[in-house]
Amino acid sequence: MKRIEAIIRTGKVGEVSAALHKAGFPGLMISEIEGHGTQKGVEEQVRGKTYKVELMTKARLEVVAKDGDVEKIVKAISEAAATGKIGDGKIFIHPVDDAIRIRTAERGDLALA
Repeated sequence: MKRIEAIIRTGKVGEVSAALHKAGFPGLMISEIEGHGTQKGVEEQVRGKTYKVELMTKARLEVVAKDGDVEKIVKAISEAAATGKIGDGKIFIHPVDDAIRIRTAERGDLALA
């Protein structure tokens, strides 16, 4: 099993969620986060003054899936989240040792279904 963690633009959450649902993966977790990558924020102009915004608001999506589903999920996220501009985000893939469904005590891949 793997945990796919995607950091994306907040405005793309709906599109990514719909793409995952269409690909057969409706279960996901979404968190609002703040941070910056190599660009270290952006400069914005408000009423003629320039301000440096170092922490950008982003969304973190997490999906736990069977090993064989990882590439399909990564493709769905990548295509739906892409704008072609700096700040589109990143995808991280982490190993998951086990999963347990609390209600039934099912483990492993059975707990993901």
